Amino acid sequence: MNYPNGKKSKTPDLVTNNEKNSKIEYGKRGMKFEDEIDLSNRYYLQQDIAIIHKKPTPIQIVHVDYPKRAKAVIKEAYFRRASTTDYNGIYKGKYIDFEAKATQNKTSFPLINIHDHQVKHMQQVYQHGGIVFILICFSSLDEIYLLPFEIFFNYWQRYLNNERKSIQLKEIKKNGILIPYTFRPRIDYLKAVQSFYTV
Repeated sequence: MNYPNGKKSKTPDLVTNNEKNSKIEYGKRGMKFEDEIDLSNRYYLQQDIAIIHKKPTPIQIVHVDYPKRAKAVIKEAYFRRASTTDYNGIYKGKYIDFEAKATQNKTSFPLINIHDHQVKHMQQVYQHGGIVFILICFSSLDEIYLLPFEIFFNYWQRYLNNERKSIQLKEIKKNGILIPYTFRPRIDYLKAVQSFYTV
């Protein structure tokens, strides 16, 4: 997409430059969604509504190439430890912690996208009175839902018992909260938080 001034949009492409007609680059699937959450968090901060940030991924750099002093390139790195959830912060005196996931599926959310250590972390935060949830974006449908942890956990146990490997969209529609897109903030997930939690 080009802006009227001729400059290209900075929204990440979902396909690689070399393989425009063949292969989706799945690592970038959730980037636009996370960018929109980051913009919403910036709005919350500017309006003094909440302080919520994306957690940095803990990596250990092993090898860096310095072709020029100002153009260092990380050639090799690994995760120092398993990361927990994507975002955390404080809202109306309550600790808030959540994971954000995007899927191209139209009828269900695959639970393979969530890791056991993330669920354990969310469970610990929940047990200590924090506000914990998952934001699920159905990219192809342009729909975002907030699924509170206490509801999500029932589906997770079902997954661990090999009963179902996903959460059906109809279940998310029934037990989650639809977050309509707005102008400012783009994704007003704190409005959904207020409708479910006592804050």
